[in-house]
Amino acid sequence: MDLNVEVWVWAIIFIAVVIVEIATQGLTTIWFAPGALIALIIAVLHGHLALQISIFMVLSLVLIFFTRPIAVKYINDRKIKTNVEALVGTEGVVSETINNVYAQGAAMVNGLEWTARSANPNAIIEKDTRIVVNDVQGVKIIVSPKFQ
Repeated sequence: MDLNVEVWVWAIIFIAVVIVEIATQGLTTIWFAPGALIALIIAVLHGHLALQISIFMVLSLVLIFFTRPIAVKYINDRKIKTNVEALVGTEGVVSETINNVYAQGAAMVNGLEWTARSANPNAIIEKDTRIVVNDVQGVKIIVSPKFQ
């Protein structure tokens, strides 16, 4: 392979993975950028193609397996649940009997009244029953009775 072609190929790979990472911001392709950059430098220094490919693959895999879990952990720690996501697992009280068959029911959770449906489609949850929020679907909460 001609030196110019190798240099261009590594430069294109490097630019492509950086652009994809910027576009997605999902920590998916950034791990290949250092490998492509080092392979590009080796190509400029007239290193053998097998060495370029080996360095690219080894460095990329090392970064994926050893640094990605750490980076994902710190990035996910910064996520803040929205109010709706924070409802899952909270407790409340049924304010209107919940009956999925008749599309009826409401519950008070954190001082707000929500349209509520039972997680068990056949269950009827009576008024004043303590419940736990299992899920949020649109503007409805999906609940189960809280057993003590």
